[in-house]
Amino acid sequence: MTDPETHRAIDAVWRIESPKLIAGLTRIVRDVGLAEDLAQDALVAALEQWPGSGVPAKPGAWLMATAKHRAIDRLRRDERLERKHQEIGREMETQESQQTGDDLLRLMFVSCHPILAPEARVALTLRLLASLTTEEIARAFLVPVATIAQRIVRAKRTLTEARVPFEIPSGPELDERLSSVLQVIYLVFNEGYSATAGDDLLRAGLCEDALRLGRILAGLAPMEPEVHGLVALMEIQASRTRARVGPSGEMILLLDQDRGRWDQLLIRRGLAALERAEQLGGALGPYALQAAIAAGHARARTAAETDWSRIVALYDALVELAPSAVVELNRAVAVGMAFGPAAGLELVDALRSEPSLKSYHFLPSVRGDLLAKLGRFDEARAEFERAAALTQNARERQLLLDRAAASSHGGTAA
Repeated sequence: MTDPETHRAIDAVWRIESPKLIAGLTRIVRDVGLAEDLAQDALVAALEQWPGSGVPAKPGAWLMATAKHRAIDRLRRDERLERKHQEIGREMETQESQQTGDDLLRLMFVSCHPILAPEARVALTLRLLASLTTEEIARAFLVPVATIAQRIVRAKRTLTEARVPFEIPSGPELDERLSSVLQVIYLVFNEGYSATAGDDLLRAGLCEDALRLGRILAGLAPMEPEVHGLVALMEIQASRTRARVGPSGEMILLLDQDRGRWDQLLIRRGLAALERAEQLGGALGPYALQAAIAAGHARARTAAETDWSRIVALYDALVELAPSAVVELNRAVAVGMAFGPAAGLELVDALRSEPSLKSYHFLPSVRGDLLAKLGRFDEARAEFERAAALTQNARERQLLLDRAAASSHGGTAA
């Protein structure tokens, strides 16, 4: 195997094994920052040795053994050497797949700990659990590399200083921490699905990372309905990816998409995950309710066959469970489809003074669409132009400007 081939193999192994490696090391040394350093040391050793010796049959085990030996070397300089040395020795003798799964789950709860700011949780999760480099994270979120690096360093320091235990919480703390984990995964997915800024509508890599994390979490916490609800929501939304972008990269709205391009495998996986969430019993949580809404679109063969009354009912339940101005706005869209644009516009107008929606481009965009359907084209054009000025995504801006131009001629753009 030539060096370039070996390096590609090492990169592939690292992407797969590094989360498990860091998780296992964190359990041993109780320090996320040190665990990542040790994992990086093992990677360097692989880059030095594997081109000559070849990739070992069990590369993950090789990396873990190497990292643990490095941990012993480091801890020899620590006054707690004897105790830690014995711990690591025992760890090297007992390593089961269940332990690896538990470690990954613990690492998720640590990297998404509420003590960290949301943006720090996202950066640390992508770094530790999705194996993204600092440069890749910065590029995905259009943030300077130095900013992301600083967030990650501060996050690891905060966790170390707060002595956050490497454990799966229980009771009320589990609910709070699980909510944080789900929120981070969905934030990552949303940034990939509808990029907040830049020239591209989609960042498929982030969607794939979020889906991978969600699927791992569902495997590690199979009795948590909301975990399956989130996976269902992401699977179904991801199924539309190919249909959301036209030949020239232009944005295509949901009702105008070619549903023949929707990924049926992802839809089936999403519907199965939603069924699992429902079978676990109890009322559906916020993610499962959103998944049920997405499923309503996925089950309709054409836009005209969408059961908008059911979608309104699901939004009613979502508003009760997790009230927010954004949910109310999305409910207004559904009401407009189910009961006519005038009914939808009445609800949207009631939200115009909501402070949290002041800079949200979707508000004037929705209002423009409803006004156009009512034949109030001059007002619609002004709303589309305002929405275009608010969005930071180039593809969305172009779509909104096209719709504004169409409204000037007494119609709407597709």
